[in-house]
Amino acid sequence: MNKKHIGWITAIIFLLVLTTTACSQTQGTSNIKVSSNGSTATLFFHGWGSSSKAEDFMAQGIKDSGATKTIIKANVDLNKKVTFDRNFSSKTKNPVIEVNIEDNKLNHVRNSDNSTPYQAGSEYVKAAIQAVEKKTKSKNINLVGHSMGNLEIINYINLNVNKKNFPNIKHMIAIAGHYDGIIGMNDRANQIKLNKNGKPNVMRPEYRQLLSLRKTFPKNTRVLNIYGDLQDGSHSDGDVANNSSRSLKYLINNRAKSYQELKISGKNAQHSKLHHNVKVNDAIVRFLFN
Repeated sequence: MNKKHIGWITAIIFLLVLTTTACSQTQGTSNIKVSSNGSTATLFFHGWGSSSKAEDFMAQGIKDSGATKTIIKANVDLNKKVTFDRNFSSKTKNPVIEVNIEDNKLNHVRNSDNSTPYQAGSEYVKAAIQAVEKKTKSKNINLVGHSMGNLEIINYINLNVNKKNFPNIKHMIAIAGHYDGIIGMNDRANQIKLNKNGKPNVMRPEYRQLLSLRKTFPKNTRVLNIYGDLQDGSHSDGDVANNSSRSLKYLINNRAKSYQELKISGKNAQHSKLHHNVKVNDAIVRFLFN
């Protein structure tokens, strides 16, 4: 074998190593392994126009970590009836619930003028949580949202936190939450500025509706706020400005048991790629089960 052939073989091996490494970074669901004996259900809520399929990668990441053996699909129909694709009970270890909301564009929740109310979708969240509670016989839950799912979760909390039988939300993870606007709709890149307390200089109507949380957000809830920066100068994930996501801090007013932020950077930090990002999965597992 001459030197030319050896050179080609070396180059091919090098490319195969790079390809394998790249695939493992994008296809692996989690690099974290945990040992948990808990029985807390974790509910995922998807974004606008999406479905529970967007939650598969994150749910599988939790399963691969060893925290659970059970992933369940929960469908919430237009009448808020919840059905599960398999049975589970209070003995199921840390069940992961992928919630699918049939009204995924909130077309069936309208004001009298046909506009979408700010609290749209919160009733679907409530229905899913109550159905899971009946199965697990527990008030302890974790909530994870992506994009619009975060607005549904935070409005559910805002509207129900003072009501009887409100659950104990142990952990809340927000991924790409547009609490104070969406770029191209009612926001533009780099418009929102935050002061040291996280207070935005622009408060849109949907954000103002949530200001009461500064006095009511549950004190026993740990919060992880994940957002993406494409590093293209927009300080956004392409759809949501980082400061729209980070404005969550001002809403919880230091009431949360803990509050953390995690910025994901680069091309895989794009809005719809965040729920298929290994770094996000690792952060979810660490936060919920370590």
